[in-house]
Parts: sequence; structure tokens; C-alpha cells
Amino acid sequence: MDTPSGNLPAARAAARLGISSKALRLYERRGLLEPGRTAAGWRVYGSADMARAAEIVALRALGLSLTQIAQALSGEAKAFDRALAAHAIRLRAHGRQLADAVEGVHALRDRGTGRDDVRLAVEFELPWPWGGERFALDAMGALNFITGPLGSGKTRLAEALAAALPDAGFLGLDRGATDTAPADTIERTLARLADDGATHSDALHVLVAALEAPAPAVLVVDLVEQGLDEATQRALIAHLRLRPHPKRALFLMTRSSVILDLDAVGPDETILYCPANHGPPFSVRPCPGARGYDAVATCLATPEVRARSAGTIAVRRAAA
Repeated sequence: MDTPSGNLPAARAAARLGISSKALRLYERRGLLEPGRTAAGWRVYGSADMARAAEIVALRALGLSLTQIAQALSGEAKAFDRALAAHAIRLRAHGRQLADAVEGVHALRDRGTGRDDVRLAVEFELPWPWGGERFALDAMGALNFITGPLGSGKTRLAEALAAALPDAGFLGLDRGATDTAPADTIERTLARLADDGATHSDALHVLVAALEAPAPAVLVVDLVEQGLDEATQRALIAHLRLRPHPKRALFLMTRSSVILDLDAVGPDETILYCPANHGPPFSVRPCPGARGYDAVATCLATPEVRARSAGTIAVRRAAA
């Protein structure tokens, strides 16, 4: 209960801050807090004490030590700035270690899942705008994603992959309306997708017809989310991930954060990223801190946001 003066007893103050009373006493022993006292000697925390304690809790949540926090609260700006810089370096190193650890876990899962039916390797010369640089990948699996910002060349990479991989086909934005899979297979898949919340549309029908076709052995799809709402995208990607021991490899070009949910990428999935500066495309591990992870996350957007730029074409000016 609050005291008549508006001060909080230690237990109530700790509860509001989301920490323990023991932590409050530690902050006091380290000279970070000086709570008031009642006539009976009990600690009480006023509004200024609570504001300072909240600062300490926030800095602790960033991983700062109590010594660094003391520097921050004492106004030693230069010392605190150096401490923050050193802490940032440690966090980045820790992030790389975590990324490597997650990659190791993915590799172990990959060995034990039995989902290694599809393992592709490819090497070819990159087309314009890369100017003939060699491109090689040897770890592509059953489900692969191609992404990058507008004008990064991802469509050209998708077309080049379809041309370089054996028995591969390319499904462009002009999907057409030819059913290449058996009608009953298409209808079963559409029914499953509808049960999962998908909205039936011509765009979905044509896409499913191509995805369920027995050939080619590899299918590269340009902007797979075209014409699909968010619920349909969620149902579709869940369906593709649940294919039992897939023999067919898919390459899905996308800028949708629903299709390419970085938290959901599995051990047999590959992300290919085309940089905005037309550097060579490279594979990105779905781990915070990994090379290219932040760039991939930045170029993805929700279907609502993506709809605002639908039909936008990036034009590169020719050199004078």
C-alpha cells in the first residue's frame, strides 16, 4: 500500500519496476539510489527515486554493468561513451557467436530431419547489372527465397537461376491461365488453402497449378505474392513448408515479410539477397547478426505496405 505521503514501500516499488526488492537494495549499496526512510526506518521511494530506478532498470536491460550505469548517472559523459562503445563491440561479437550457434543447430536438424532430398549446386556468370561475375552456391534446398530492394536485379538473378539449373522453369509475372497440374490436385490444394484462411482468386489458382505440376524439377517464381492477400500468403507458405519430403525445389522471389518470415526459415531453406549497390548476390543466414540479415529485414514489408508500391519499376539511368 502507498504511504500517505505518496511514497512507495520497497516491495511495492520493486513490483512497479518489475524487479526484486533485493535488486533495489543492491542499487542502494552501490550508491545508485538513496531512498527515504520512515520514522520506523523502513525504506520508501518517492517519484524522483522511482524515476532514477527506472533509468537503472532500463540500462540494465541493455546489458550494462552497475559500474557503467554509475558513470552514466554521474554525468561522466566521455567515460560512459567509451563504455557504450566497448559494450556495443561485445554485443556484436556475441551476436555473431549466436548466429554461428543457430547455424550449427540448423545443420544438426538438417541431418536428422530426412529432408535432404533436394540439394542443388549451381555456378554461372551473372548477367547485367553484375557484368559477368561468377556466382556459385552449393547449399540450396527444397525451399529457397530471392529478395532485395527495388532495382537490385533480383528478377534477373531469378531468370539466370532458371536458365542455369537443370530441368528448371521460370514463372514470370504474366502467369497466364494454363493448368499444368491435374485438376483434382489443384482443387485439393485450393481446398486446403481455403481451410487455412486463403481467399480464392484467379491469381491463386494459376499459381497453385504451377506449384503442383510434376515438372519442371525446379520452379523459379517471380514475386510469388502477386495478387494474394495476407491471409492467402500465410496459408500458401505454410502449405509449401509442409510438403512431405519434397523432391522438387522452389525458388520464390519475394519482398513480403509474410512469405519470407525470417523467424520461420527452416534448415532446408536458403535466402538469396541482391544488394542495392549491385554487389554480387549472396546467401543470408536467418540469424540476427549474420551478414545481410538486417538488409533483408529492411527490404521486406507487410502485404499492406507492399500494396502501396505495387507496379513500381526501378529504372537505372544509362551512363553518360
